[in-house]
Amino acid sequence: MFVGMEARLCRAFYHTPPLWTHNQFGMEQFDFPQLDLTTFAASPIPAKLRLGHKMEHVFEQLIGFSHDWKVLAKNLLVDEGKTRVGELDFILFNTTEHRCYHIELAYKFYVVDPTISEPIHRLMGPNKRDMFFTKLDKLREKQFPLLSHGTLVPKLEGLAVDNNEITQQPCFKAQLFLPYGNAQVGIRPLNKKCVVGHWVRFDDFDSIEFKEYEYYLPYKQEWVLPPEQERPYLSHFKTLLEVNLRMLKENAPMLWVKKPNGILEKLFVVWW
Repeated sequence: MFVGMEARLCRAFYHTPPLWTHNQFGMEQFDFPQLDLTTFAASPIPAKLRLGHKMEHVFEQLIGFSHDWKVLAKNLLVDEGKTRVGELDFILFNTTEHRCYHIELAYKFYVVDPTISEPIHRLMGPNKRDMFFTKLDKLREKQFPLLSHGTLVPKLEGLAVDNNEITQQPCFKAQLFLPYGNAQVGIRPLNKKCVVGHWVRFDDFDSIEFKEYEYYLPYKQEWVLPPEQERPYLSHFKTLLEVNLRMLKENAPMLWVKKPNGILEKLFVVWW
């Protein structure tokens, strides 16, 4: 990982808004604790982990830095004999409320497709393989019901936790990307503060409008971060060659865009 990447990931995660606030879709969003990160020192995170697993490490470190929360368990496995049924992300204890919480963590990057009528169906991963509404269904119909699985009872008892007294909530953070040139797309009841950039199709990216800008292709772990100036930005022509290779593999890259006035923005170029 880059020097200081763990701390930057933690701070970027902390400042990413929740995809919705309060209660929506039958689920109360986890109210992430307010933290003063001035003295926060991040611990190493294994470099080879996928981004989602890195976010679990980030979440654990930030919760551990809070005065009001303790991590009792993470990645609690649920098995039926030799069959893995699933796992619970986190069991937390709030020392102020004296209450336990089961938290399912999600950190997503979604483009918003305005051609779809239902707002929650408009959100999808940049490669159209990760749909928000399917993630919602998985949380409601699989992840949260796992808490009642019989094989968990002894594990929870070992933590001095009664599964009937646990509050279940998602910690669902996201970065949203609107279609380039269309800032009026409705996303209610979702959180408008999650909008951080735009997306564009490859044919539109290969146009005069984008030629005056410079570009950097961030590594996947850098997607979480706000764009930074100190990167090797390339011309539109050189970027187009690299992006074209990604298009052939049906892999939509994120770009950091540097405009002539110094403004930095995020942009997904999609292949579909």
